[in-house]
Amino acid sequence: MTMQFEVRGEYIQLDQLLKASGLVGSGGEAHALVEQGGVAVDGVCETRKRAKLRPGQRVRLGGEEVVLVAAGAQGR
Repeated sequence: MTMQFEVRGEYIQLDQLLKASGLVGSGGEAHALVEQGGVAVDGVCETRKRAKLRPGQRVRLGGEEVVLVAAGAQGR
């Protein structure tokens, strides 16, 4: 399933995105999944918990995908 997530500001950190989008229940769970190589950003495995993500990027965790959009651009 694909969902859109509004980025308020210039970027959001990967661990924060995973928690804010509801893909994980806690920051600790987010850190563990990233460290284990379970998260891909734009199709590439990302192991930096605090990677800065910007609108236009795509994050995949299992069968879920999050597309980042600029605040106010959702649904355009």
